[in-house]
Amino acid sequence: MHYLVLRGHGALAGPGVFTDAADRLAFVDALREAAGAEAVRVHAYALLRDEAQLFVTPLEAGALGRLMQAVGRRYVSAYNRRHDHRGSLWAGRYHCAVIEAGELRLAALRLVDGASNESGATSAGSRTGAPRETWLVDPPEVWALGNTPFEREAAYRALLARGVDPDQAHHLRRAALGGWALGTASFLATAAQATGRPAQPRPRGRPRKPA
Repeated sequence: MHYLVLRGHGALAGPGVFTDAADRLAFVDALREAAGAEAVRVHAYALLRDEAQLFVTPLEAGALGRLMQAVGRRYVSAYNRRHDHRGSLWAGRYHCAVIEAGELRLAALRLVDGASNESGATSAGSRTGAPRETWLVDPPEVWALGNTPFEREAAYRALLARGVDPDQAHHLRRAALGGWALGTASFLATAAQATGRPAQPRPRGRPRKPA
């Protein structure tokens, strides 16, 4: 699964890339349709004033890039028409991290769902008792929280209220912005082999000489 951050252009620091509920609805509509067309499961979203955060699983090679291109084109066009704006909204391409199964994935999900308390800004309601967005897909970590929808909702509400450990949140954000993987050593080794590139940044400074 991928934790993804798409940051807004600095020139939009005033109004932002999501100014109100209508903007957020336009983005969600674009995301839902593109996810269905491009074979990507969307687990969570957060639409903040100056960025979008997503937690997703692409089901085939290249699907994530196609998803973001499709969403970007449609949303930018809708935003520009509505706000009489010209040009791009985004500060370059998206950034994302591959997250290992288990506690880290549950933390990433909570980080996205807990990114805002504003109604409609995140997908948290779908897992806490509000009307469910049926196109969203709960990861296995949510299903493991209880045997019934009521149990899972209660457990997830408690986790959201507790928040994500600041150090863990920092590592998740840093991994996403750096394009790294996050998990155990064996997971990182597998990710590096699959991508043909280091899964984490190399230590700074010169390598130590053998004793």
